[in-house]
Amino acid sequence: MADKPIYLDNSSTTRTDPRVVEKMLPYFTEEFGNASSITHEFGRAAGAAVDQARQDVASLLGCEPKSLVFTSGATESNNLALLGAMRAATNGKHLIINAAEHKAIIDPAKRLEAEGFEVTVLPVDKYGRVKAADVKTAIREDTALVSVMHGNNEVGTINPIAEISELCRQAEVLFHTDATQTVGKVPINLSKLNVDLLSCSAHKMYGPKGIGALFVRRGLPRVRIEPLVEGGGHERKMRSGTLPVQQIVGLGEACRLCKLDMQQESERITLLREHLRHGLANSIDGIQFNGHPSERLPGSLHLSVPGANAEAVMMQLRTRLAISSGSACTMSSPQPSHVLQAISLDPSYLSKSLRFGIGRFNTEAEILEAVKLTTASVQLSRDLSGYSSNNS
Repeated sequence: MADKPIYLDNSSTTRTDPRVVEKMLPYFTEEFGNASSITHEFGRAAGAAVDQARQDVASLLGCEPKSLVFTSGATESNNLALLGAMRAATNGKHLIINAAEHKAIIDPAKRLEAEGFEVTVLPVDKYGRVKAADVKTAIREDTALVSVMHGNNEVGTINPIAEISELCRQAEVLFHTDATQTVGKVPINLSKLNVDLLSCSAHKMYGPKGIGALFVRRGLPRVRIEPLVEGGGHERKMRSGTLPVQQIVGLGEACRLCKLDMQQESERITLLREHLRHGLANSIDGIQFNGHPSERLPGSLHLSVPGANAEAVMMQLRTRLAISSGSACTMSSPQPSHVLQAISLDPSYLSKSLRFGIGRFNTEAEILEAVKLTTASVQLSRDLSGYSSNNS
């Protein structure tokens, strides 16, 4: 059997850690109870497992366990945050987002516009970063919610959410952040941030697909959320439905492991990223790296290569190296990446950009091989297009 390709698309999804799988397995068979069935031992055991997982997620995020609402993933969490908070708002109908957000923010914002809400879309700088000053200027008396992602899923830039959330708190405006790419990878302490709502997903941090959480701050002023799903009042009446205990256990264990190894793992992955960056820069002339040079995710590397068609490069590499050109949620769209357009990337580079995502299970040997494979594929694409360094 042929070897599998080297996997460097961890920004899209991560391999579920075997330790997470091991923790989940009993809840498919032996411990199969409904966590809401508190009248017998099967239900109580399931409920206890959910409680423990909730504590593990809360420990990673630095928040109260009761502030967490389990969802099917970050897309649902984002929808619940935006649609739920805006529809429940009593102080205005104005929402602020930015042009480089994930589609799971942009599309719900469009839905709200269709319902009569007003949406302001802020620009980002050349790195994909939102300026706190722009947020401050955009806030109005009728602004109900500001949503700024923590880490960008395409170019890897990290936004200054501490500063932005402080501005929102001073203005008495709710602040939400899509932290799907950062939870488990960089430190987050919600007890020290003025964040009202935060979205995350297990499959971005070595947990299972199909489970995530929405942090909803407790206390005053109260954060009001109108539920998207009715039918039983589960999860503080914000998200009804039988809890998927095995998935929740997986999310909890993934969070526990991330907290345990975060600093060491982040340093190792950052080092691998820099090996990859230097290797590609030394092997491919004219290469341009996108995103903030320092305020960025440990394993994210996004680049543009003049003269090389990204789709052709990826197709040639598909049996040996798994990479992408951008968000997996928009790969089926023929339109150029809205994130790359938002950072005002040279239009000629929009079809010449590649995204590498390094993760827990990657090795230095894989990075060295990835440099060789990518260099060869880029050179072939350039040869076919008649590109030479004199063209740049």
